[in-house]
Amino acid sequence: MLKAYKTELKPNEEQLFIIRKTMGVGRYVYNLFLDVNRQRYETDYWYMNAYAFSKWLNNDYLEANPTEMWIKSVHAKSIKQSIINADQAMKKFFKRQAGFPKFKSRKRDWGSFYFFKNGSKQFIDCERHRIKIPTLGWVRIKEKGYIPTDKNNFVIKSGTIKEKANRYYLSIIVEQQDTKKQVTNAEPIGIDLGVKTFAVLSTGESKPTINKLSHIRKTRKSLKRQQRKLSRRYEALKIRKFKMKRGESATEFNLDKQKLKVQKLHQHLTNITKDHHNKFVHELATTKPSYIAIEDLNVKGMMKNRHLSKAVAQQGFYDFRIRLTNKCKELGISLHVVNRFESTSKICHNCGHKKIDLKLSDRIYHCDNCGYTTDRDYNAALNIRDTQNFKLAL
Repeated sequence: MLKAYKTELKPNEEQLFIIRKTMGVGRYVYNLFLDVNRQRYETDYWYMNAYAFSKWLNNDYLEANPTEMWIKSVHAKSIKQSIINADQAMKKFFKRQAGFPKFKSRKRDWGSFYFFKNGSKQFIDCERHRIKIPTLGWVRIKEKGYIPTDKNNFVIKSGTIKEKANRYYLSIIVEQQDTKKQVTNAEPIGIDLGVKTFAVLSTGESKPTINKLSHIRKTRKSLKRQQRKLSRRYEALKIRKFKMKRGESATEFNLDKQKLKVQKLHQHLTNITKDHHNKFVHELATTKPSYIAIEDLNVKGMMKNRHLSKAVAQQGFYDFRIRLTNKCKELGISLHVVNRFESTSKICHNCGHKKIDLKLSDRIYHCDNCGYTTDRDYNAALNIRDTQNFKLAL
């Protein structure tokens, strides 16, 4: 079974230099691949795939441009992966699944440092507090003991290092024994996701939203102020640009420092939301239900409501669904995804009568047919649990 682990690294100055250099070279090769194929596409030449481009780069391009031999000074596997990523992006463009790939910029994306296990006899060593990465050596891990170290049941296949808010995160794919647990025939659970309350369960329990916490509100208020401050510095830079001396950079106006402050606040809010989702998913998995049912929400359509779009975006429904799907797959729990057009909120769970004139402001469901009265979200959670119009997510 393949499983992913993600943790933060603590590289030293020498390792940090190698990581940034590898990311920079990978970003350069990625942009070179796009530029070459864009010119060939405009002049009706045949497309150069990843294999042909790698061969052309090592033989023809570097021989014609000996000043760019620094491309070979970094980890070769990481460069090949950058070429493969650019090739996949171009193929999506040809299939009309996406637009033309954007060129990578250091301001938007540092790139990635990729490595993998080369051959059946090679092992990527990992200990409780550090991991051995090709060309980097032993790199310290912040979260000690998170990655398993048993080589008999655990083999690291590949890994990627990425930068975010001046922090470096390691994502690895490992091959380990299947650890599916035997689930009991406990009562199934239906989950109704919402804005006012993050989730209401068919068991009667509810998971409150974290967007109303004082700490979250203060952080978002601080984020607004820092973003306004960053915007003012950009405007000041435009005004004073003609006065800047030759060779002077934007760092003279502390733009990079202010960008980092904004990025850290965004990262802090993202980490809080992910932690909230992980804990809730763990609570659901520990009950060992026979199955879990959720609704296939039309988040794109919900975002069109200008009154609720911000609250919907802050809840992170898609991230929660992905984490719940992966956890159910790991533990062998069946996950039912109810059709988004199923009237789970309007149907009475007691008699099955459909209340057509139900408004969004009606928080208490009252059935005109049988007189059944209950909370609107709880009634929807019961219908989600018992509906037969679903598809398996696994």
